[in-house]
Amino acid sequence: METTLLFAPLVGALICGFSWKIIGETAACWIATGLLFLSALLSWIVFLTFDGTTETIQILRFIESGSLSTDWAIRLDRLTAIMLIVITSVSSLVHLYSFGYMAHDDHFAEGVSYKPRFFAYLSFFTFAMLMLVTSDNLVQMFFGWEGVGVASYLLIGFYYKKPSANAAAIKAFVVNRVGDFGFALGIFGLFLLTDSIRFDDIFAAAPELAEMTISFLWTEWNAANLIAFLLFIGAMGKSAQLLLHTWLPDAMEGPTPVSALIHAATMVTAGVFLVCRMSPVMEFAPQAMAFVTVLGATTAFVAATIGLVQTDIKRVIAYSTMSQLGYMFVAAGVGAYSVAMFHLFTHAFFKAMLFLGAGSVIHAMHHEQNMTNYGGLRKKIPYTFWAMMIGTLAITGVGIPLTGWIGFAGFASKDAVIESAYAAGSGYGFWLLVIAALFTSFYSWRLMYLTFYGTPRGDKHTHEHAHESPAVMLLPLGVLALGSVFAGAIWYASFFGKPNEVISFFGGQYEAPEKELKEAVAERSPKASELKYVMAGAPGEAGIYIAPENTVLHEAHYVPTWVKLSPFIAMLLGFVMATWFYIWNPSLPGRLAENQRPLYLFLLNKWYFDELYDFVFVRPAKAIGRFLWKRGDGSVIDGGLNGLAMGIIPFFTRLAGRAQSGYIFTYAFAMVIGIAVLVTWMSLSGGAN
Repeated sequence: METTLLFAPLVGALICGFSWKIIGETAACWIATGLLFLSALLSWIVFLTFDGTTETIQILRFIESGSLSTDWAIRLDRLTAIMLIVITSVSSLVHLYSFGYMAHDDHFAEGVSYKPRFFAYLSFFTFAMLMLVTSDNLVQMFFGWEGVGVASYLLIGFYYKKPSANAAAIKAFVVNRVGDFGFALGIFGLFLLTDSIRFDDIFAAAPELAEMTISFLWTEWNAANLIAFLLFIGAMGKSAQLLLHTWLPDAMEGPTPVSALIHAATMVTAGVFLVCRMSPVMEFAPQAMAFVTVLGATTAFVAATIGLVQTDIKRVIAYSTMSQLGYMFVAAGVGAYSVAMFHLFTHAFFKAMLFLGAGSVIHAMHHEQNMTNYGGLRKKIPYTFWAMMIGTLAITGVGIPLTGWIGFAGFASKDAVIESAYAAGSGYGFWLLVIAALFTSFYSWRLMYLTFYGTPRGDKHTHEHAHESPAVMLLPLGVLALGSVFAGAIWYASFFGKPNEVISFFGGQYEAPEKELKEAVAERSPKASELKYVMAGAPGEAGIYIAPENTVLHEAHYVPTWVKLSPFIAMLLGFVMATWFYIWNPSLPGRLAENQRPLYLFLLNKWYFDELYDFVFVRPAKAIGRFLWKRGDGSVIDGGLNGLAMGIIPFFTRLAGRAQSGYIFTYAFAMVIGIAVLVTWMSLSGGAN
C-alpha cells in the first residue's frame, strides 16, 4: 500500500507527459487525477490506522560506494503519516480544481496542448514531495528535495510566454540553490562525522555530535550546532524564511492551482519537516535552535507588515504563507516540534482554500488580480465568498478564548505556537508573533473587504459579467472548508495534548524519563544511545525527539491567562482596525498612505530586499560578466590570441603552400636535404656509433 501511494503520482505524470496523444488529453488528465485521489485515500488509511511503530520498506539498493551504503526505502512513522495526508489531500484537490481553472486558459495559442503538460508537472511535483517525506536517509531526501525544486521551476514558469513568469522561475531556482548548498554541506558534515547518512545511525550518534568539534571556514565549531545551522540554511530556502524569501511572492506568476499546491501545504513546508525530522540533532544544538527561533519570529513579523499594503490578492496570501511559516519555525526552534507540525497541518487546509478561493475570484474577474479593482463581489460569487470567509476566520484564529481548541483550525494551532514561545522564555518570539497575529487579522479582513464588500471598482464590464466558478472548482473549496473548521478541534489533543495526558500521535507522556536515563544523557554515557523520546520511544520511532530537559510542551499548558488571551485580543484589534479602515471610513487608508509616504513605500516595496540584493549581488555579478566578456573574451581572446593566430597561421600556411610546387625534382630535393640533416644530426650526437 505504501509503495502504491508513493508511485501513483509518478505513473500519472508519465501517462500525462508521454501517453496523452494515444489516449487523449482529457483521459490522461483524469487518470492522473484519479491516481492522486487513490494516493490520498491510501494516505488517510495509513494515517488513521498507524499504530506508532516505525516501519522501513525497502524498494531497491540506492548507492554503494566505499563506506557509503544506502537503500531507496520508505520510512513510515507518525511524522511521515502526517505529511502524507497533507501532501496527497491538497494535491488531489488541486488536480480536480485545475480542470475548471485551466479549462479556458488564454495564455496559450489556440490548439496548444498545455493541459497534459500542466497535470504532468503537478503529478511529478507530488511524487518528488512524497519522495522527500518518505526518505529513509539524507541522500534520498536530497533527491526529493531537488526534484521538488525542478518541478516548482517548471510550474512557476508554466506561462513561458510571459517574461515575468520566466524571471520568477529562474529566481526561485537560483535562490533555492543557495539554501540547497547549505543543506548539502550539512549532509557532507554528517557523513564525515558519523560515516552514515541513514537517519537511524545519525540519530543514535546525536549525543556524540554535541561533544565534537569540526573545522569549518578556518574556525573550530561545535559539530551539532554547525550541522543544525547548515541544515536550517536548506530549510530557509525551501520555506522562504527571511533573507532567502524573495522568490516566494514572485512565484505567484504561476497558475493559481500551483500557488495552492506549492505555497500552501507542500514545498514551503519541507523546511519545517526537515527541522522536525532532524530533531534528535537539533535538540543538541541550542545555539542553532535559538537562531531558528529568532529568524522565524522575525520572518513572521516582516512578512505580515508587507502583507498590510499589497494589492495583488495572490501576493497578500503569499506573504501570509511566509508569515505562518515563521510561526512554525518558532515552535520548532523552542523544541515544540509537535506544535510546529500541528500548525503545518491546519495551515494546509485554510491556506490551500484561500489560494483556491482567490483563484475562483480571479476566474470570475477574468484574470484580474488587483484587489483595488474588485468590490461588491459577495453576491456575484456567494460560494467563493463563504469559502474565503471560512478561510479568513481560520487564519485569523477565531475561537472561544481560554478553551484552546473550540474554534477554527488556526485558532488552536496558532495559540499553541504562541503559548509555546512564551513557555520557552522567548520574549522576542512571543511578542513578534502576537504583533504578527494582529497584522494577520488586519490584512486578512482587508482582503475580504476590498474583494467582497463596498461598491464595484475597476472595469464595469468585468464586474457585470462576474460569475461563480463551476462545481469542479467549488467542490475542493468545500472539502478544504471542513478541514479549516474542524481540523484544529479534532486533533488538538493529539498534537498539543493536555496537561499530564498522553499525546496519541507521538506516544509517551509529558513527564520526563526515569532518573537514570536523564543521568545517562547528562553524562553522554553509552546508555545515551538508547535515549527515549519523551513523546516517542526509541530514537526515530515516532519521528520527533524531545530531550529530557526540554519541558516546553508541558509548561505551555500553564502559561498565564493574559498570554492565552493575547492572540485573541490581537485578532480582535486587527479586525476592528480593518473594519474601521475599509468599511466605516474607506478614505482613511489613502490619507494615511499619503501622510506616511516613506513608511508606505517601504512596506509596498517589501523592505527593499530585492533592490538590496540587486545592488549587492546582481549588479556586481553582471559587472564581472561584462568585464570577462569585453576584456577577457573580446580583448584577450578575440583581439589577442585570435589576432596572433590570424597572423601566424596564414604565414605558415603560405610557406607550406609554396613547398607544394607539384614538381618531382622539388620533392626529391626536399628528401635529399632531409636525409642530409638527419645524417648530420646523428653524426654530431653520436647516434651513429
